[in-house]
Amino acid sequence: MTADPTSNAAPDNPLPPVTAGAPAEIVADAAPADPAPDLAALLKKAEDEAAELRGAWLRARADVENIRKQAQNDIAKAHRYGIERFAEELLPVKDALESTLAAAAAAPDALRAGVELTLKQLAAAFEKAQVAEVDPAGQKFDPHVHQAMQAVDSDLPPNTVVTVFQKGYRLHDRVLRPALVAVAKAREAAGEGGSG
Repeated sequence: MTADPTSNAAPDNPLPPVTAGAPAEIVADAAPADPAPDLAALLKKAEDEAAELRGAWLRARADVENIRKQAQNDIAKAHRYGIERFAEELLPVKDALESTLAAAAAAPDALRAGVELTLKQLAAAFEKAQVAEVDPAGQKFDPHVHQAMQAVDSDLPPNTVVTVFQKGYRLHDRVLRPALVAVAKAREAAGEGGSG
């Protein structure tokens, strides 16, 4: 009977001399043949994706910055030229005033006709710009739209606008200038003052 050199090992030598390189070969056989190209490919792919995402982020950031600058320019232009249309509507009014003044020496009737025409043009310009007149004579006093200058005795109900000293104006729903008014006093206050 012959001994198999691979199965027989000396008792004081735990690894047989034939299999001394076996663990490295087993590890090499268990792992993929060449792990370095796969890791390099994965790293390259990850780097490419990171570069692509960074590029997209930089482009998006530049777009946002451009939009912000354009919005600032638009706001500045709106502040500077916001009344352009209204100013264009007022130019004929100025022209009419100048023509009226030039013709005023000729006849008083021409002066009156010129002023009436100018007022009509101004009213049309206000209407186009949504500027509305507030003339509250006979209406109930509204502190949001009217400014009471005095309270007067009147036969009208209390807190009714008796006199309008100066008309008010609104732009859409915002008060440009409140109407300056005199308001009727309460009758009780007037009666108490008269009986004393």
